[in-house]
Amino acid sequence: MSGFTSGQQRTFSFQSQEFSMTLDWEHFTPWSSLGGGILLGIATALLLLLNGRVLGISGIVAGLLRPWRREASWRVAFVLGLFAAPWVYRAWFASADAEPITYLQNIPLLILAGLLVGYGTALGSGCTSGHGVCGLSRLSPRSLIATLTFMVAGFVTVYVIRHLLA
Repeated sequence: MSGFTSGQQRTFSFQSQEFSMTLDWEHFTPWSSLGGGILLGIATALLLLLNGRVLGISGIVAGLLRPWRREASWRVAFVLGLFAAPWVYRAWFASADAEPITYLQNIPLLILAGLLVGYGTALGSGCTSGHGVCGLSRLSPRSLIATLTFMVAGFVTVYVIRHLLA
């Protein structure tokens, strides 16, 4: 942990501009993140090898809106698994004194965000999981461009919210 304590402030310089970053070691979870990445990789490979499908969340959910009989069951199971995973993790692995799972309280903002994400995935022909995990692993140039676009948009959004609107 390189001598840092929880919430310790650190100042960095980049091209003669200083910025600071707070390192929160209490919430830094490399092992559970690694485990989640491994599980995501296994799920991605199995879905592609056994079902011939790319693991893109937006495509899986969109398929539920126009279901085929043969396609609906695995899609429903996948989406239910997405919702159940945090609760299963908490029941099996989290300590009794862990913070409760909370959700955004501003429901209209949550709905707007969901609609914007849905529009973005339709515009980009997929989502971050489809392009970033599956497309990049298949060396798709279209997925590389889409993933770079997602990342730049995320960086710009964080900068605007934290530095210009704060």
